[in-house]
Amino acid sequence: MARVLIIEDDVEINQLIHIYLGKEGIESERAFDGQQAMICLDKGNYDLVILDLMLPVIDGFEVLRRLRERNKIPVLILTAKGEETDKIIGLGCGADDYVTKPFSVFELIARVKAHLRRNDYYKPSQDVENISCLQIGDLILDREQCLVTKKGVALSLTAKEYQLLELFLSHPRKVFTKENLYLNIWNDQIIEGDNTVMVHISRLRSKIEDVPEQPTIIVTVRGIGYKLGDL
Repeated sequence: MARVLIIEDDVEINQLIHIYLGKEGIESERAFDGQQAMICLDKGNYDLVILDLMLPVIDGFEVLRRLRERNKIPVLILTAKGEETDKIIGLGCGADDYVTKPFSVFELIARVKAHLRRNDYYKPSQDVENISCLQIGDLILDREQCLVTKKGVALSLTAKEYQLLELFLSHPRKVFTKENLYLNIWNDQIIEGDNTVMVHISRLRSKIEDVPEQPTIIVTVRGIGYKLGDL
């Protein structure tokens, strides 16, 4: 069963979200200030966090910053109507989505369920998740050092290139459409230009493939997308 942490100081809103998540079979725990939230995050494992930005004791921005230092779970922020700056800062600090108050609880639950489905789809198996180094052929990705080497030589990858490579190495049997990659790497944000993924894949191939024009590490599945090759 999915577990959600609701961090909201308004008791009625917190309770309302808790009730409606329960109706969808989603377990939830509740925190009412930032300090209580950090205690919950230290002790529990959650699949998604609903985070109000304007919290007592420790504000939501600081909670988000500390959470992102150690965890990649989806974060859906709650922000008051008209606080456009808060939305921008929240997304820039690593939030995955936002809902503006006052909000429809049905829309909120729909977004929660969508992020949980996405998180479940892209979540590596526990065995893969616990591996510090992922490898295909002579290419090694070291998660602890955020370092990629090929034949012992360090490669200079951008953040997006590193994230793409880690995604493929973590899911060796999955085929990713361009839309899948937008959703995961660019966090649901609208990307300008239809060829964004193709450009990033091409640049990544130029750094990791022996012959970029004949890729064997990240291969094209014609008419569908991309997958890790079978070396």
